Amino acid sequence: MSILEIANLNFIYPDKTPALQDISFQIPAKSKVAILGANGSGKSTLLQHLNGLTLAQSGFVSVLGQRIGKENLRDIRKTVGIVFDSPDEQLFSTLVYDDIAFGPRNLGYDEKTVAQKVEEVMTLLDITQLRNRPPFNLSLGQKKRVAIAGVLAMEPSIMVFDEPFSGLDPCTLQQFLNILEDLFCRGHMIIVTTHDVDIVYGWASEFVVLQEGHVLAHGGRALLEDKMLMEKAKLKAPDLYNIFCSTSYRPVCVADAAECVKRIGGNDK
Repeated sequence: MSILEIANLNFIYPDKTPALQDISFQIPAKSKVAILGANGSGKSTLLQHLNGLTLAQSGFVSVLGQRIGKENLRDIRKTVGIVFDSPDEQLFSTLVYDDIAFGPRNLGYDEKTVAQKVEEVMTLLDITQLRNRPPFNLSLGQKKRVAIAGVLAMEPSIMVFDEPFSGLDPCTLQQFLNILEDLFCRGHMIIVTTHDVDIVYGWASEFVVLQEGHVLAHGGRALLEDKMLMEKAKLKAPDLYNIFCSTSYRPVCVADAAECVKRIGGNDK
């Protein structure tokens, strides 16, 4: 069953620059999706169509069988939550607690229910100690967690992240990937936009490759191993694939690669 369907989607900026051109693809349930593309490929514009921040000029976006339109934006935004590239774009309250509580309050929940939802997501994301802190004084990693909590408190079934890995050090990046995996295991569909092929190579189950507003390819991990395709998209094949492509091994993460090196070393003895 397709949870998300996009058909013949087009979008043109006011200056007549085409941003999205005849975009069509479907995403099945229980997917971890990476929308890949170089800067200017249309990733962020496409993302904004997924919960009606931007409405289709032609074609359509359908979520759980509902075509997104002005008449159902409230329901769609309860289903699809977006976390922006810069958390500062989403954080505006003077305290972390109030920032996270804003969404549930806006949905009309009573204050007892709001408090319960806020506590649940703060505990899940390990930020309970930040509840009375001003969000703008936090580190980038902490800000990202608070931004995720604010969206997660509204209980969307689909979580969309715009360039979530940018600016993160290796330790914080791994923590963030763990959060995404936890959300996925809790039943959320996860969609990320990124140009970092290496990070999503071993993480995503579905890949959509964009080039200048077009869908260049949609499929599984093998797309990323197609060097000509990646070059056409102004991306690169994953480093692990480049290192091991001359062998019979196909590790998709560092831990897998370490095990492959041991096996190769053992075979050479």
